[in-house]
Amino acid sequence: MKKTVAHLLKGERAIITDVMTDEVPLKLLEMGCLPGNEVRLLQLAPFADPMYIDVNGCHMAIRRETALHILIETPA
Repeated sequence: MKKTVAHLLKGERAIITDVMTDEVPLKLLEMGCLPGNEVRLLQLAPFADPMYIDVNGCHMAIRRETALHILIETPA
């Protein structure tokens, strides 16, 4: 199973490996949600949707459904 941003735990960091551009809004790509960038989960709203994340210093809230389309790799 591929790990996605939706699988991150609060405070966990990871590197984005792939973004399904057909499913992720262009605005997120413009804000730095691109392969090679670091992502960190800052906070979860009730029922885990939306998710508040930090991508290379840019804070944003994204829906869990969108987070499922951003593949990540966590450091070993």
